[in-house]
Amino acid sequence: MIIFRRIMMGLAVLSIALGVWAFWIEPASLVENEVSIAIRPWPPSCDGLQVAVMADLHVGSPHNSLSRLRELVDETNALRPDLVLLAGDFVIQGVIGGEFAEPRDIAAELDRLQASLGVYAVMGNHDWWHGPQLILDAFTGTHIEFLEDASTQLTQGDCQFWLAGISDYWEGAHDIAKALGDIPAEAPVLAFTHNPDVFYDIPRHVSLTFAGHTHGGQVNLPLIGRPIVPSQYGERFAIGPIDEDGRQMFVTPGVGTSILPVRFRVPPEISLVTLKSAPLYK
Repeated sequence: MIIFRRIMMGLAVLSIALGVWAFWIEPASLVENEVSIAIRPWPPSCDGLQVAVMADLHVGSPHNSLSRLRELVDETNALRPDLVLLAGDFVIQGVIGGEFAEPRDIAAELDRLQASLGVYAVMGNHDWWHGPQLILDAFTGTHIEFLEDASTQLTQGDCQFWLAGISDYWEGAHDIAKALGDIPAEAPVLAFTHNPDVFYDIPRHVSLTFAGHTHGGQVNLPLIGRPIVPSQYGERFAIGPIDEDGRQMFVTPGVGTSILPVRFRVPPEISLVTLKSAPLYK
């Protein structure tokens, strides 16, 4: 009986400790994840290009106040990326313990981001639920450019490529043909979007697609995995580099939380992706 009580007490203490970690410590423990990805087609003149990717800021969710956003911007600038991509969900529509933050205040903080090739954004489903025009209006006057089914050509020295932004898949707002319509057939292309589920609809000539939305599942249990991933492809599209038959995508686990303010073995992340050209044939 004494042994049983000690076991139960130990389990209770462990449960409390894990709860404190998952609800209070890990969601507030931002990490910088540096990843190198070989992509093709990609010009050797662009080798070493560094892209900082952030998604699902959900400013106003627990541990994600405007002051936290200020720190996030400072940490991103310290990485000195060539390009910054903001893959949507700036606001939060509902999370336990959260408090709504005004989009204009969010935009003002993000306007401090610095990158030699610029800062580009698309909206996520929470932004669409809030009101897409309200989000776009909030960013008016900032140097952040939204690419909603649109593209732009970027040049840095001898490095030249196109960047295409694709609107949110869940909202049925995406028009890939429109997003890529102005890009010459042989030009190297990077794409970014909020929801990774659009991946299989993106043409193969796009070198790499960046996405967010999944939060990495927020919870990654030993032996069990990620019980909830908001993707029709489940854990396959939860996080990180994905290479399927020549198509490549990088999914960042994001920064904030939604529904429950919990993260376990999926810390909030600034992703810094270094790109290099891969051989045309393996």
